[in-house]
Amino acid sequence: MPLRWRVAVAFAVVSLAITGLLAAVTWHLASGFLVAKREEGATTQAAVDARLVQDALRYPSQYGSGDLLTGLAGGGDGTVAVRRHGTWTASGRPVDLDALPAELLALAGSGTPARQRILAGGIPVLAVALPLPDGVYVELAALTELDATLRFLSGVLVAGVGVSGLLGLALGGWAGRRALRPLAELRDAAARVAAGDLDARLPQQVDADLAPLAATFNRTAEDLQRRVRRDARFAADVSHELRSPLTTLVNAVAVLRRRREELPPTARQAVDLLDADVHRFRAMVTDLLEISRDERLDPRDLEVCDVVDIVTHAVGSRAGVAVEVHGTPPKIVVDRRRLDRVVGNLLDNADHHAGGAVRVGVSAAGDGVRIEVDDAGPGIPPDLREEVFERFARGAGAGRRDDHGGAGLGLALVARHVHAHQGRIRVEDSPSGGARVVVEIPGRCP
Repeated sequence: MPLRWRVAVAFAVVSLAITGLLAAVTWHLASGFLVAKREEGATTQAAVDARLVQDALRYPSQYGSGDLLTGLAGGGDGTVAVRRHGTWTASGRPVDLDALPAELLALAGSGTPARQRILAGGIPVLAVALPLPDGVYVELAALTELDATLRFLSGVLVAGVGVSGLLGLALGGWAGRRALRPLAELRDAAARVAAGDLDARLPQQVDADLAPLAATFNRTAEDLQRRVRRDARFAADVSHELRSPLTTLVNAVAVLRRRREELPPTARQAVDLLDADVHRFRAMVTDLLEISRDERLDPRDLEVCDVVDIVTHAVGSRAGVAVEVHGTPPKIVVDRRRLDRVVGNLLDNADHHAGGAVRVGVSAAGDGVRIEVDDAGPGIPPDLREEVFERFARGAGAGRRDDHGGAGLGLALVARHVHAHQGRIRVEDSPSGGARVVVEIPGRCP
């Protein structure tokens, strides 16, 4: 479970525990108070009624016991009854008086007032039994209203506990999101830095616990950015300084090649090796100059381009390469020079390392364009499909001295240009058995 949800559940559990305890205490106090007051009132009323009945039995000429019992019972759910000499005289709601608890009647018969909550006729009542001369007076006070009140109170308390738990869950989720927001910002900033956006920074924090974290991250990002820029500037300076002697070498080798036939066989072989290495060196210096440039796009270089035309022009007259267009790829806003370099490097990489390209596909991908280059090689193992886009990654060709080995910067430049357009590049298996490099570029770049 994510930390945010663990915080939310913890809030909910604590809220349920606290409100549950408060609800239990409230129920205990409220129900005890209401029941005690109802019992006290019913007992007091029964004692008054018992004295009236006792006077009626003592002076039968002045009181009519039957009419008195009817008046005492009223028109509610109560019942009043008198037992004398084993005979019951009752009024009010009919109940089975013989089903009254024997202990209750025995206590009243022995001269001790007693009361007990029972079910009579299917409803809860409070039975109050009081002693009379030669008999027992029993009054059954209905507790339906008290029972309904207690049920309502219990329902309100249970609902309150449930609502409190939901509110605790919501509050915990909100608190978790708010507390983890700096970590989310840190994650996003770190992801941007990992993707090559060295301008990513964390906002300044006023919290005493978060301010050092933000300051440390920003300082680290600034140091990394300065180091990368310093390395790029160093590579650019070195490459630039190498261009002049490299031009001299190229021209000198060109002179030697023109006079190759005048040289002895050993010198011819040396000239061939020197010519191959000088051209490879020149290609590497050109790539280093390109890769040392600022990765960000210059808005002045963006234009609306037809990718089909760019791909067709890059393929040119390469033998055995067919451009397949699926659907109607839209025109997109890109840096035409960079995109032309992407397609050219993919084709050169296929020529140098995979037996050449056999198919180039162009299709629509949402509002952008998808470019596929299939080669005739054995394919690329899944564990090397990310490594091939790293600088100076030459795979099995590393260490070879031939005319087409390359320096391992071609695919690194491709990935750099694609990422600058906020696009994606990956390697898949080609249906023809080789490798397929897939480039997806959105319709409009930032």
